[in-house]
Amino acid sequence: MIYSPSLMCANFDNIKAETFALEAAGANRLHLDVMDGRYVPNFAMGLGDVKSVCRNTSLVTELHLMIMEPCRYIKIFADAGVDIIYFHPDSDSDPMQVIQKIRKEGCTPGLVINPETTVESLKEYYEHVDNILLMGVKPGNAGHIYLPYVEEKIGQIIELKNKYNLEIIMDGACTVERMKRWGKQGVDGFVLGTSSLFGHRGTYKQIIKSIKQECGE
Repeated sequence: MIYSPSLMCANFDNIKAETFALEAAGANRLHLDVMDGRYVPNFAMGLGDVKSVCRNTSLVTELHLMIMEPCRYIKIFADAGVDIIYFHPDSDSDPMQVIQKIRKEGCTPGLVINPETTVESLKEYYEHVDNILLMGVKPGNAGHIYLPYVEEKIGQIIELKNKYNLEIIMDGACTVERMKRWGKQGVDGFVLGTSSLFGHRGTYKQIIKSIKQECGE
């Protein structure tokens, strides 16, 4: 199972130390949220933060772009050292061009499926990407309320996984109980935020170890 802590929820007083601590704690990846205040009404990590994390970890880094016109910024984030780039198809007038640009810059492309987006509406893109990020909350803030109707999509998503050899990651309100349930259904991994890791009692290592044990690892 993939466990990818969201650095947006970490202590920004020392992002380098947080990066080291999360890697040492047993995280498989690091999740980097970038927001521009336009696609979502919030701001999150900047280019300097992303560079710092990538420079100080050996883990796979996955970038979640919540920005308008992402194609304009793929190269600068690829040059920063990220490995996987997720984007929202409705944030750009030509999603296929974004996918092609991500591959051209040597990164792995991924689509984000928002809670209100139907799985069917993005069918033309699945064969061209490797990863899917399925949102369990409205994107834009840590701690957003969980939207249970997204679970109706999980069966459809698993069918896509098997058909197109996709990796499926859930993001948003990933509690241990939900991770256990979704993992059994075939979801490959989870973004760890305030619902399971940050702000909870114990060290990162203790909490991640507990999550893995609860999920049968």
